[in-house]
Amino acid sequence: MRVGISAKAKGYLALTKPRVVELLLVTTLPTMFFAQGYSGRGGVPSLWLMVATMVGGALAAGASGAFNCYIDRDIDKIMHRTSKRPLVTGVITPREALVFSWVLTVLAVALLWSINPLTGLLGVGAIFLYVVVYSLILKRRTTQNIVWGGAAGCMPVLIAWSAVTNSVQWPAVILFMIIFLWTPPHYWPLSMRYGDDYNAVNVPMLGAVAGSRTVAVQVVLYTWAMVACSLLMIPLGGAGIVYTVVAIGAGGWFLFEAHTLYSNAKKDLVTKKNAMKVFHASISYLTLVFLSLAVDPFVGQALMR
Repeated sequence: MRVGISAKAKGYLALTKPRVVELLLVTTLPTMFFAQGYSGRGGVPSLWLMVATMVGGALAAGASGAFNCYIDRDIDKIMHRTSKRPLVTGVITPREALVFSWVLTVLAVALLWSINPLTGLLGVGAIFLYVVVYSLILKRRTTQNIVWGGAAGCMPVLIAWSAVTNSVQWPAVILFMIIFLWTPPHYWPLSMRYGDDYNAVNVPMLGAVAGSRTVAVQVVLYTWAMVACSLLMIPLGGAGIVYTVVAIGAGGWFLFEAHTLYSNAKKDLVTKKNAMKVFHASISYLTLVFLSLAVDPFVGQALMR
């Protein structure tokens, strides 16, 4: 199969799962801004530091996505949602995908390590969690796959914080836990939407194998825990009024959406549209909270003094 240069380039880009990378980067830069303020230095991190951290993080996330596409190529060809991925269509060969994944890994770790060794090690940890813990060990074995495997998606905040402070402090741990608790109510509604796909390949995503009421209960519980955790940034992380208002407002809205899903589930009225509404709300929630985190050091904390 002859593939043109343009198609090949698009195939390599698709391997990195750009939409996932974008979501991870939404949490990185705001964390760096907040860490700069928390450290007492004020202002914003240097341009080089921001670029190196963002590019290094994007490369690490892209490497993880590419490894995942290589590992899951057997089930991707069966699932409708993933049937257009480049390893399924033949645009990229398995060998090319594997080499590409390792090249991205080396570049990511080298760039993050150039910032400081701790940041480099956290980058290694992020790739390991997604590729080995989630993709190879958990995904096809347990309904809790996305809970523990989702820890990989929490690593960008630790990477961002360590890049600025060369340490991991309590605010970074809280931000890590916010994303950790956010992942199930983000992903399980999506797995409800694509339940037929996951069942076809025997991947036990909770949203696919459990009843809608069970899934909705879990979404509500995790959402309450996430909102409670987000509020810990106020007493323990020194967050100011901007973050406080947004965390409470966005948290209340997301709780409403989660409870609406549960209410529909009790009446057996959950549809794919209902589930996707919660999925999209989760993305908006995380974006709002982290944008407020970026703004807070410049507005919120100044007003609290």
